[in-house]
Amino acid sequence: MIQSFPPPRQPGLIIHLLLILLLAIVGGMGLWLAMQTGLGVTLTLSILLAAAALFPIPFLVYRLSALTRATYSLDRDKMTLAWGLRLEQIPISDVEWVRPAELAAPLPKPWLRLPGSVLGMRRHPDLGPIEFLASDAGHLLLVATARRIFAISPADAAAFTQAFQRAIEMGSLVSAPPRSIYPSFVIAQAWESLLARYLWLASLFINIGLLLWVSLMAQSLGNVPLGFLPSGEPAATVPAARLILLPIASLILFVLGWGTGLILYRQPERRAAAQALWVGGLVTALLFLLAVMFIVITPA
Repeated sequence: MIQSFPPPRQPGLIIHLLLILLLAIVGGMGLWLAMQTGLGVTLTLSILLAAAALFPIPFLVYRLSALTRATYSLDRDKMTLAWGLRLEQIPISDVEWVRPAELAAPLPKPWLRLPGSVLGMRRHPDLGPIEFLASDAGHLLLVATARRIFAISPADAAAFTQAFQRAIEMGSLVSAPPRSIYPSFVIAQAWESLLARYLWLASLFINIGLLLWVSLMAQSLGNVPLGFLPSGEPAATVPAARLILLPIASLILFVLGWGTGLILYRQPERRAAAQALWVGGLVTALLFLLAVMFIVITPA
């Protein structure tokens, strides 16, 4: 029987949601300021503010999604550590020991850590490489294998340790193969699909090309119309520099769709949904391109 032991989630969920909300507000303010100004230093600073605030959001969204699905599971044959796109399946016979981190020398923690997201590799002078797959840096269990040590944080550490001891005492029935899946492996696996490869490259090429084109073109256009009146006439004109917001929005949507698709692609039954997201990203980039072209050719 498989027993699952989730990490503590509530503090991490709150922190990540608040950070995403705060960054979205700051990014939205930057975009709003960019729409209210013309060419010049203010426009550049507004776009930089929006980009700096919006850039971390996809990473925070991934870590939030990973936390909601993270779990440590045990049966008499294997131990499985699952955290987002990272998965480690360890034959129970390969686990040398499980003990609280307090019994070891002080552990170096990952640099970029948040409550709910203590992830990364560090090297301990005595224990060697330690991979953190945890949500609470203050309450860690160490799982030792011959290859490396894993630092995890089940909400009920005592129950996890007892379940491990029972699995050892019962002995394994079959030899479970070791299995390691990293985010880079999922990317490489999706890259092998010709459809996924073309969708990624086409979307990226269109988005980057659109960003470069608008950046170079906006300096010489003056004002352009954004929107139309009920009569069909162009609405009030705005500085052409504001067109830069369209490729930025397209890039943000592409990155969010690409990352969400990778999360889905890890499961074979959800790969069609992942590919649908990537198709949507390409269609969205094309629509933004057509929108910019239409605005440019419309008389001001």
